[in-house]
Amino acid sequence: MLTRRRFIAHTAIAPLAATALGGSASFAFAQAGVDLAELMQPGPLPEKWLGDEKAPVTVVEYASMTCGHCANFHKTVLPYIKEKYIDTGKVRMIMREFPLDPLAAAAFMLARCAPEDKYFDMVSLFFEQQPAWTRTDKPVDALLALSKQVGFTPDSFKQCLTNQTLLDGVNAVKDRGADKFKVDATPTFFVNGMRAKNFQSTDGVDKTLAPLLKS
Repeated sequence: MLTRRRFIAHTAIAPLAATALGGSASFAFAQAGVDLAELMQPGPLPEKWLGDEKAPVTVVEYASMTCGHCANFHKTVLPYIKEKYIDTGKVRMIMREFPLDPLAAAAFMLARCAPEDKYFDMVSLFFEQQPAWTRTDKPVDALLALSKQVGFTPDSFKQCLTNQTLLDGVNAVKDRGADKFKVDATPTFFVNGMRAKNFQSTDGVDKTLAPLLKS
């Protein structure tokens, strides 16, 4: 079984040792949202989003690549949101990194190192194959095998995971989410600045978005 110590000990990316944050995976609508203007300010890394920048609703997701609830959302709910709301210009969805452990940080770094138009392809691949690289004694080998599917070589893989500037940026995104917006678990969703509940099911998504999309 993979432990953080074994992961750090068997890779060249010891700087990925970060304190994990945990907590419940479901939230109630906050009585007061966060400052929307501040939430929409770009962080230390370029924003990654799906949809029209001018969409009337913006959803911000803080996720961890090793989070099972996040994987389930991306596999079962996000395709529904994309078809019904994102592709129709109603919703823009921003994804922000909130790695709960060094392995999650590594996966996010690899997604960032992929060609720009492959970021979400990498994210989807890692979520779809999450057990293959999180439940092994050789997580780096598993990540490399997956990364090769989008064109990584052993050299580019190593260069990415030893990029301290990129690692610092990923951790800064997480720290800003925790400090500024009180994110303490994954996934966390903000819908037009309000911390959303029940956004991990298609029915919950519809109920959350309906009042915001009334013409």
